[in-house]
Amino acid sequence: MQNTDPKPQEDPLLEEEPRFWELLDYEKISGHLFARAIWAMFLRLAFKFYIRMKIKGKFKGFYKKYPKLIIISNHTSHLDGPAILSAIPFSHWMDLYILAAQDYWFSNGLLRFFSKHFLNAIPMSRSKNTNTTSNNKQSITRCLNLLNSLKRVWMIMFPEGTRSANDKLQTFKKGIALLSQRSNTPILFLYFHGNRMLWPRDKLIPRPGKIYLHIGPIQEPADIDTIFNNYKQWIEEVKERVQKKHARYLQKGIA
Repeated sequence: MQNTDPKPQEDPLLEEEPRFWELLDYEKISGHLFARAIWAMFLRLAFKFYIRMKIKGKFKGFYKKYPKLIIISNHTSHLDGPAILSAIPFSHWMDLYILAAQDYWFSNGLLRFFSKHFLNAIPMSRSKNTNTTSNNKQSITRCLNLLNSLKRVWMIMFPEGTRSANDKLQTFKKGIALLSQRSNTPILFLYFHGNRMLWPRDKLIPRPGKIYLHIGPIQEPADIDTIFNNYKQWIEEVKERVQKKHARYLQKGIA
């Protein structure tokens, strides 16, 4: 007897579901990696021979223990972001994001291309009008989505919001506490000195010289006052150690 039962129909939704490898945009991934590799090599050379950066501490061990991390630093120069990128091992770079000033790093087509493909930057506005406030909310939402959804992400931020004109630490914006608490992401303290003198606001390009990057403690998620006070206390301790070391060198020189 001939079987007249209809053939079982496959679920059209299952038929249309893409395979994992079809989801990968190889051109985008390879291009992004290539751009960042070029930028990494340039930075390593620049911060070794043109601007000599001395790193006090190590990133070793952080990546395994803290796959998700918000990295903050004082902000005195446009050197700050590239210097942090130069100090972080390249093996971490595909998980790196940096919050950057929209009015500078996204001000024209060339800088927008550079910020997107070389820095993996997320724009943040420094003005307070209605449009930029809305854009900043979108950027904060994107940062939260990244921190909550990715298995590995290191996000670089400058919580002062803008560069200090005199090396004095400015009050932190509340965004750093919001991101840390809502995503339960710890914070790594960094501190620079010497950057502002090498690239002051009125100069187009940095001068050659020496800068110092101090890698500090991990701060667990907390309110903005706690984060600011702990960071301020830590950099005061760093400054005190540097001054004592400098005084010992002077005493040896006199002796």
